[in-house]
Amino acid sequence: MVEVCPRLLPEEYAVLVEQAPILIWRAGTDGLCDYFNQRWLEFTGRSMDQEAGNGWAEGVHPGDLQACLDTYLDHFGRRATFEMEYRLRRHDGAWRWIFDRGTPMFGAGGDFAGYIGSCTDVTARVEAQAALAEAQAIQIKALQELLPLCMFCKKIKNEDGAWEALDEYIHSHSGTDFSHGVCPNCYPGYRARLHAEVEAYARESAAKRDAQPGSGAGIAVPRIPPPG
Repeated sequence: MVEVCPRLLPEEYAVLVEQAPILIWRAGTDGLCDYFNQRWLEFTGRSMDQEAGNGWAEGVHPGDLQACLDTYLDHFGRRATFEMEYRLRRHDGAWRWIFDRGTPMFGAGGDFAGYIGSCTDVTARVEAQAALAEAQAIQIKALQELLPLCMFCKKIKNEDGAWEALDEYIHSHSGTDFSHGVCPNCYPGYRARLHAEVEAYARESAAKRDAQPGSGAGIAVPRIPPPG
């Protein structure tokens, strides 16, 4: 049996909106805000009268204000849902990153009735992303700087003064993984060197075999892989 939830009373809706753990705003058909829930007012430390109209914009960081207004007005004119992030001043003066999502409202007859939006504090996520980007930038800068490279073995001298394989050094600083192969330009030399090693191995093995009368064991010659 399906249990039907009872319809909420208007006063219950009001409690939900006022005490919801998000900041809620509403704008009329003229684009001016005419309502902010209690959570918003507590966050900004301002009154409804101070925030009404375009008053809320006074709390937006100057560096984000123009982009914030452009996004809002553009989507408002097209009656389109928008999402944006900007810094909003908290009641203690701290700038907090806000994720704001606004959507148009329509009456029972389909007439445009304004906008309603909800905001959440995403400062922790934004700061974590910024810290990660900064760390990656430092690693890339280190890779781009002049590094001691052995001209013979191609090892790099790391921060501890130890000589480290180039691929291992790059992997430890950027997380990049490598596959190993032989390029077409190097393949002839690689093949010649491998042939020389095989022939030397064969001669050495033959000498050892000749030193042991009665031994007729063959010599296993390794296969030379193709370039790639």
